Amino acid sequence: MKIPSNTWVLAMDGSKMLLLRNLGDTLKPVLGTVAQQEADNPRSGLQGTDRPGRAFSSASPRRSSLSETDWHDEAKKDFVQKAQKLLEVHHQEQGGDVIVLAAPSVLGDFRKHCPEKLKSAIVAEIAKDVVNHPPEKIVKIIDAVEG
Repeated sequence: MKIPSNTWVLAMDGSKMLLLRNLGDTLKPVLGTVAQQEADNPRSGLQGTDRPGRAFSSASPRRSSLSETDWHDEAKKDFVQKAQKLLEVHHQEQGGDVIVLAAPSVLGDFRKHCPEKLKSAIVAEIAKDVVNHPPEKIVKIIDAVEG
């Protein structure tokens, strides 16, 4: 897939995000870094140690336990939404197409909260974790996708 000029490229996992923009042209894309963020997201056991709550049933005297909150997973979802908001702000100001590269589970979280205006600008979603690759390698990965 070719990357048109001024296309936004968002690469992310649950704790790191790169927002890039094609500063070159379609034939020679040059991804420039617009923003880079990393979240401090320790394992769930370090974030919350309280026991899960109990629920009472009105029909019987029995109690049942509630599932424990996965704080690590919740922090990942929050980070994905923050990355999405940042992309949305830049896209509203400057327009352009959008390509999203993320791990499959992160891509699912991204889709859940993506506003319609941003959805219509997305030309490709690639379920691949490339956030730790240099921009030149990200270009090659996007080029390898049929589109």
